[in-house]
This record gives sequence, structure tokens and C-alpha cells, in this order.
Amino acid sequence: MNILIFSGTGEGRDLSKALARAGHTVTVCVLTEYGKEEQGEYEGVTVLAGKKPPEEIVKLLAGMDVCIDATHPFATHIRESIKSSCEETGVRRIRLVREESDLDGLDGVVLVDSAEEAAEYLSGKEGRILLTTGAKDLPIYSSVGPERLYPRVLPFASSLEACENAKIPRKNIIGMQGPFIKAMNVALMEQFGISYMVTKDSGKEGGFEDKLEAARDAGAVLIVIRRPDDEGVSAEEILNEFGAE
Repeated sequence: MNILIFSGTGEGRDLSKALARAGHTVTVCVLTEYGKEEQGEYEGVTVLAGKKPPEEIVKLLAGMDVCIDATHPFATHIRESIKSSCEETGVRRIRLVREESDLDGLDGVVLVDSAEEAAEYLSGKEGRILLTTGAKDLPIYSSVGPERLYPRVLPFASSLEACENAKIPRKNIIGMQGPFIKAMNVALMEQFGISYMVTKDSGKEGGFEDKLEAARDAGAVLIVIRRPDDEGVSAEEILNEFGAE
């Protein structure tokens, strides 16, 4: 069976290799060359890097039996493009979803629906902020004050450029690749005297539980951006359907 996977998560990488081992022909699309590096080489798996507009997705779907959307829970734009392209071509689409975190009633946790809402909340508070949501959203936090922000970003030149454009002091920039264990999160918050950590509900696979426990240990407030509405199936269900393990 010819399977097209849009990846960008550890689950997507694991799924592609398991499906290849089961005898399927797998093509994986990732956004960046870094994503291609993370995917790695594997027999039976072809990896394509780069942004895919809808018209290119339609072309890629030609000859495919199924398309698996294993993109990040917050990658809503590409998710819609994949969905519409599959509807146009008639190729079956399967959405892989992570289990959501149980966020209701947690002490020391503030729930928001967007980065804009997180920034609005923080603008009325005092204290240093560890941002773990990437470099793309930095302009949203301009009202908070760049001297208060400690963004943890991927160690790329583009990330540093985004930090500079947002006027983040160099001493505040943390360039590291995650996910991070609890001890590392605690150490960073203690090192920089963090009062607030901003994260997305990226699930267990994205290191959310380690961030939650670390914030509690460090005495910091955890601000969680809720996940957009999403429906699909688990990786285990996909593996079972296609005879993989």
C-alpha cells in the first residue's frame, strides 16, 4: 500500500518506520531540513522537505492509497490544507491525534485559548517569563516587555533572528532542542528566576507533564495554551489497521 504521511512529530516518525517494516511504501513530508534530519533515513521511507501548498499536496496524493496527517496539534493551517486536498482527490485521510492532557482543576495552572490571551494575562503581572512556544509567536508578547522574556527556541539562525527582531536581550535567549526532562526545566527556571512558564498543551509526547511538574517544583505559574479542536485516532489504532507494530 502507498502511504503519504505529513509528519513533524515523534509519533509521525515512529509510525512511518513501523509502516515501512510492515511492507508498505511510505512517503513522509516534513516542513524543514531539520525535520528531515530528525526523520532520518530508513528503508522503504522517502522523505520530502519543504512547505507544501495545497496544489502540491494534490499532486503528491496521486497514486496514494491513504494519507496520514501526523502534524503537530497546533499546526492548524497545514491540517486544513491536507483535509481539503484529500477531499478534492478522494484519497482517504487519517488524522493521528495525541491524547489531550487533563487540565481542569489543576493548581498553579492558568488556561488560555491563544498566545494573545497569554500575553494579555502576563502584561498585568510582574516577574520573568519562560516561553516554550517557539520563536514564531514572539511578536505577540511585545506588550509584556522583552526584558522579562526568556524564550526557549530551537538552536537555528532563524530563531536567533526572531529573538533579535523582538528585541530580546541576548542573555535571555535559550537555544536548545527538546523535549526536556523535568530536571532540566526546573534547572532553567531556577537559573533565570522564572515566575511564569508559557507552554502549549502538546501532550505527553511533547513533554507537557515534565513542564507541569517542573513548574510546581520551581514555584512558577504554568500558563497553558489549550489545543485547537481536533478529531482523529491514536497511533496504536493506525498500526493495528495496517498490520504494523
